[in-house]
Amino acid sequence: MNILAIGAHPDDIEFGCGGTLIKYAEKQHNVFLLVLTDGDVGGDPQVRRKEQEESARVMGAKKVFWGKFKDTHLPDDRLLITAVEDVVKEVQPQVVLCNYLYDVHQDHRVLAKACLSASRYVKEVLFYEVPTTQHFEPEIFEEIQAVLDKKLNLLKIHDSQVHRTQVENLSILESVNACAVFRGFQGRVKYAEGFKAVRILRS
Repeated sequence: MNILAIGAHPDDIEFGCGGTLIKYAEKQHNVFLLVLTDGDVGGDPQVRRKEQEESARVMGAKKVFWGKFKDTHLPDDRLLITAVEDVVKEVQPQVVLCNYLYDVHQDHRVLAKACLSASRYVKEVLFYEVPTTQHFEPEIFEEIQAVLDKKLNLLKIHDSQVHRTQVENLSILESVNACAVFRGFQGRVKYAEGFKAVRILRS
């Protein structure tokens, strides 16, 4: 299968569905990433691009597409929908994963809306969560116990962001681990990632 994971910023994808993508890549599926901004508000854009490209390589992704939009300024209009749609048309994914609609970060909200339109003909579309996500109640859980350490390594590659959680004495690695434990408990496994389904069509 072709899998397309979409994030507003570098490291969104790794936090939300990095474990699931590692599992896809290990099963020889084709994983592609689309990152809409270079995260320049959260750090040096050249550093963040380099971190994202290296993380994708370690993950086993085939390619990173860059949206070339400005961080915190994703447009809530046809321009963004078209940018996502162009990559969807090129990749021809059977599965799309993206940021969730309810989030305190405007880029995540806007991207989620654009994904709904751009992925309207994709058979499986799932929302993932990040630290700023709100009201997220997953119905689907992917067990990631065997790949949790690998997921954490992906986040370590985003070294410039590890301690930028806005929570004192909490690293992104601790946040990822806590989320994996919580979603695992909900899914009745030790560690998991949770997803909300827009659509799952099985033939």
